[in-house]
Amino acid sequence: MSIDVYVVHAFSKDGVGGNAAGVVLDADVLTESEMKRIAKDVGFSETAFVSHSNCADVRIRFFTPEEEVDLCGHATIAAFHVLKERDLLGSGRFTQETKAGVLEVEIRDDLTIMMQQRLPEFFPVTDQQEIADSLKVPLESLDDRLPIQIGFTGLRDVLIPIKSLTELLSIRADFQKVREVSQRYDVVGYHLFTLETLGDATAHTRNFAPLYGIDEESATGTSNGALACYLFQQNIVPRNTLRFVMEQGYVMELQSEVVVELTAMGEDITQVKVGGKATLLRVNHMIL
Repeated sequence: MSIDVYVVHAFSKDGVGGNAAGVVLDADVLTESEMKRIAKDVGFSETAFVSHSNCADVRIRFFTPEEEVDLCGHATIAAFHVLKERDLLGSGRFTQETKAGVLEVEIRDDLTIMMQQRLPEFFPVTDQQEIADSLKVPLESLDDRLPIQIGFTGLRDVLIPIKSLTELLSIRADFQKVREVSQRYDVVGYHLFTLETLGDATAHTRNFAPLYGIDEESATGTSNGALACYLFQQNIVPRNTLRFVMEQGYVMELQSEVVVELTAMGEDITQVKVGGKATLLRVNHMIL
């Protein structure tokens, strides 16, 4: 059986950078073991498998090289970009069935794709020294004006404030320790950020997920969705700030831009959308 795998860079900035994802259409014919094999062979941080849904416009399953995950922001952007490019969907609002629930995705006329996230939840992290040790940085490199928290808008990540951009870009983590801490906290990984940026952005971020076979990702949708909610709820940005732009991937030379849009009633966030643009690079042909 021949399978086409679309290679897409999601959250690309001006047509370059972004985070590579595989996209497989018509995945109804594939077994779960075949999806796992394809994802492992493709080797990207996530591959999206698009199939028919009885409760949404499409059903999408997401696989890392190691295992299935409930949701993936950049692979969602990649999948809907391919559906638009193939004229299988036009501009408008659509729904996707995922293991994180049925979520709305919007394809805009300028080819920006925005994905609905779950409403935010936050959980405490008590051992800051353990986090610093796993990052191989002194405790003083952590921004003590802000708490380390686990953030959730579809996936759980540890949100870690770093004092400066220089310190953030110089971090060379102990990925075995990051893996162990991630497993203990039941999170996908670490999402590091600083409010010091290179361009016109809200924050500069890095994401480590070795537990899922990804030492570092160049762009992560769900993590930045949680971060925007965190910044809003920590009163780090003015209350009328409902649009956030996150820089990511620069240390990997894969400059990426993730946009987050919030809807709020006073201090309560009522909707979270994450999105950006994507670039289709090529189509790989695989024989199963």
